[in-house]
Amino acid sequence: MKVLLKGLLSVFKLRKIYALFIVSLSTLPVISAQAEIQLSGEIKQGGLVIGKTHTNDVVTLNEKVLPVSKHGDYVFAFSRDDKTQYTLTITSPTGTVETQTFTPEKRDYKISRVEGISKKIMNPNKKANIRAGEDRAEMVKVRKISSDLTDFSQGFIAPRSSRITGVYGSQRFYNGIPKNPHFGVDYSGQIGAPVTAPASGTVLLWVPDMFYSGGTLVIDHGHGITSNFLHLSASMVKAGDKVKQGQVIAKVGNSGRVTGPHLDWRMNWHKVRFDPQLAMKIIPFK
Repeated sequence: MKVLLKGLLSVFKLRKIYALFIVSLSTLPVISAQAEIQLSGEIKQGGLVIGKTHTNDVVTLNEKVLPVSKHGDYVFAFSRDDKTQYTLTITSPTGTVETQTFTPEKRDYKISRVEGISKKIMNPNKKANIRAGEDRAEMVKVRKISSDLTDFSQGFIAPRSSRITGVYGSQRFYNGIPKNPHFGVDYSGQIGAPVTAPASGTVLLWVPDMFYSGGTLVIDHGHGITSNFLHLSASMVKAGDKVKQGQVIAKVGNSGRVTGPHLDWRMNWHKVRFDPQLAMKIIPFK
């Protein structure tokens, strides 16, 4: 009888410990590595990625909190030479955690050489340098803006259907001297040729005569995503205007430091400059 009672007491203790263990587990978040995180875009240098989740989820990228729209949209991008390992984490209101870890794929970039650039352009004077500094400060302010717009989630189209003459990430040599990489996509066009909005948004800036970029137009697509149009001859819109995808917004020009008329289209996620051609590959979520 003593042996039987001792055995029953042991079973009871084990059940109690097991029950306490289950209760303890229920208070911890459920972690699911490599879970079904919905992403659209390319995980490579210069890439843009949009994500879809539930409205009240908290999304972080290497512990940086990303804004999530009321429809569950969020976005991030990679710079030209980004080699960082990232962990994307999505935490639900119930404590469920989903994670995905990745490193942007390395890319090779084109090298181009332009000769015959005048000394005046290669070596701007003090007054020109001051003006260029003022222009940069203006652009820095624009890139800090993070609106609630979600136009980035609808995808992007080319602002022109003409031939591409310059690509993102290419290294240019002017008169044999290496310069900063090119961060845009160049489209051919005569002065006055139309430029259309690659996505809907709000005009943040129009300056007709920036030192380097000439006529410069910036459109906000939401969450820090902006389109920048350089070397324009005219704008059909002004700061504060709402624009629709495909709407004519400006005209091709040869203003600023250029060797001929063309459109230079650039895109930013805040201060991260990414590749517009990769952005156009994004398939919007339905």
